[in-house]
Formats: sequence, C-alpha cells, structure tokens
Amino acid sequence: MKKYKKIYIEITNVCNLSCSFCPETKRPPEFMALSTFEDILNKISGYTKHIYFHIKGEPLLHPEVDKFLESANKRGFKVNITTNGTLISKVKNKIIDKPALRQMNFSLHSFHGNCAFGDAKEYIDSIMSFTKEAVEKTPMIISLRLWNLQEDTKVNEGKNKNEEILEIIERTFNLPYKIAEQLIPERGIMLSERVFLNQAYEFKWPDLLEEEFGESGFCYGMRDQVGILADGTVVPCCLDGEGIVNLGNILEKNFDDIVEGKRAAALYHGFSDRKVVEELCRKCGYRRRFNL
Repeated sequence: MKKYKKIYIEITNVCNLSCSFCPETKRPPEFMALSTFEDILNKISGYTKHIYFHIKGEPLLHPEVDKFLESANKRGFKVNITTNGTLISKVKNKIIDKPALRQMNFSLHSFHGNCAFGDAKEYIDSIMSFTKEAVEKTPMIISLRLWNLQEDTKVNEGKNKNEEILEIIERTFNLPYKIAEQLIPERGIMLSERVFLNQAYEFKWPDLLEEEFGESGFCYGMRDQVGILADGTVVPCCLDGEGIVNLGNILEKNFDDIVEGKRAAALYHGFSDRKVVEELCRKCGYRRRFNL
C-alpha cells in the first residue's frame, strides 16, 4: 500500500469569488454528499493521515463542513482547509472546536484578485479574530498566504498591493518590525506561536491551451499527494482542477486499483526518471519550483 503525505478532497467545486488567478471550473457545480465523503474516507484509510479540503471551490461554503470534520475525526484523519477567508466569521463556531481541524490556510491574495471586495481592514480583521481565538483555544496552525508577487515587473505590483494587509497584520500581532523587511519570496516567517505568513510568486494553473515548459522535470504528484474531485474523479495533484489526468473514479473502483493503475504508474515512474509524460504536466509552471 502506498502512503501519501496528503490527499486532497474537493468537498465542493463552487466558490463565492471569481479570482483573477484562479480559473473558474468548467465542471458542473457540485457539493459532495456526506455519505460520499464517508465512503471516500473508508476507501483511503491507511493511505494517509492528512486530508486537505482543497482543489477548486470554497470549502467553507459547504453547509455540512462541520459534519465532514466530525466524520474525519471519527476515522482518525487530520484536516487542512484552504480558504479565501471571506466566510470565516459565519462558520467560525461550526469549525473552531473540531479536533480534526489541524490547519487553516488563508489565501489573503484573494482580496486583490477580485473586484468584489470592499474594505481590506474588515476582511483581514475577521481572519485575525479567528486566528487569535484559534491559537488561544486550540492547537490549530494558521497559514496566511500572499501568493501574488510578480516576477516580470521592475516594481512589484503584488508587494505594493500587500502593504495595507501587512500593516493590519503587524498591528494585530504588535510586531516590532516591518514584515516586508523580513519576508523572502517562497519562504515563510512565524508571526507568533503556530501562525505563519508566506509570500510567493503568482503562478498559472496548468491548461492544455498553454505552452509547454519542457518534457523533463519532476513533481510530487502521485508521490506524496493525490487529489479527489467532488464527483470522485482521482487526479495526481491539487492543480488538475478539471480532471484532465483522470486516473479513475473512487466511487466506482478500489483506490488501490486507481493509484496502481497504468496511467498513474507511468506518471510516477516518469517523474522518477525526470520525464514528464502527461501533456497537462508539461504545461504546468508550478512544478518548476521544485528544480529537481
């Protein structure tokens, strides 16, 4: 049996925002049923201890997210949630006391990736309020993400846009320094106990219509992670948001048969030899971060 560092489970592909950096899925909107989720957990039992509510969609939109966390806890899984943070005040009381919830990842770059927002202070304050309560009352880890730096501009627009957000965070934690002076792209800093901030360059989601980045390279897809879309489709990583590299459906087949199948094996062994066998992977710029 293969062991994975994490398995992504997309409990919904519906989002309440339309971010410039995240292409809207072409798949039908779907909210995973609790019974389906529990079936999936039973099938991946033993393959990992950590599941992530993430691929496409906003997981906090799911009306039963609290029940999903309870089911995960009963089966011994720890959960990481990646969210744009806009709904955190509404769902806080449903999730903050759930022992399965190991980490919350807040994509703060969602603020400037939209035109739907109004006040940055109100948005960040709601996340800061949750963060402080979570750290005080639970062992939860909080990861604040600003993945909007631009590599091709002399004056970094992402860095400039982030100034207001960083100032609010600095005041919240009474930091004796300017975060911008400490942050290094692609590396994080600890703001306080179990609270981290990471700034990174923006990346494009892989798309079959984009140009290729070459046939040689490496990725951790199928090696330390695998993803499951809302309809049960298994994909090699969290960036295959359209199920292009369809390895099989976990609702129809055994998980072992899927991850040990011909297509999955070819992808895995290809990366072992630094060969990129899937067209979508050849068009994924994110894998270039590994430099392996």
